[in-house]
Amino acid sequence: MSDRESRHQQSMQKLKARVDEKVASADEQRGLLLVFTGNGKGKTTAAWGTVTRALGYGYRVGVVQFIKGLWECGERDRLAEDPNLDVAIMATGFTWDTQNREADTRACREVWVEAERMLADPEVYLVVLDEITYMLKFGYLDIATVKQALENRPPEQTVIVTGRNAHRELTAMADTVTEMQEVRHAFNNGLQARRGIDY
Repeated sequence: MSDRESRHQQSMQKLKARVDEKVASADEQRGLLLVFTGNGKGKTTAAWGTVTRALGYGYRVGVVQFIKGLWECGERDRLAEDPNLDVAIMATGFTWDTQNREADTRACREVWVEAERMLADPEVYLVVLDEITYMLKFGYLDIATVKQALENRPPEQTVIVTGRNAHRELTAMADTVTEMQEVRHAFNNGLQARRGIDY
């Protein structure tokens, strides 16, 4: 064995020992709170990927879409036939299009009722609150209401929160926070969102 191969093997053995130690020390089983935030693309896509994974194991999943609900959504369309998937949509679309605070607040609170139902159901393994961060930022929902629902959810239920500028209290209580960082976005260079790629 060459010196280079020997050093590589020693390095991998050390890495394996660290990983094995981490795996052995992770002994708690419960649902998680995941926050996908940041200015980069892919937060909703990542959430739908996790939805697909959970459905693949036969778990019940609830998705509440607070902003993009009126947009085409390839993932939602593909999975819509799955009897274990329950989707609720805020029927106003983008708040910057509607420009009607009262109507948007009403629509948000109507779909929040569906979110609360999902968050209280022990049979629902995963709940996605897609773009809920905007609802908090614009004051359509208050953080105390959302926190209470999250804190009182069934212990085995995992929740994914998506959207830019996640409220600091949500990130503080989350088990995992992933921040998508934008390095470059095609849209900013005049390229249209592409069906099957961006939505």
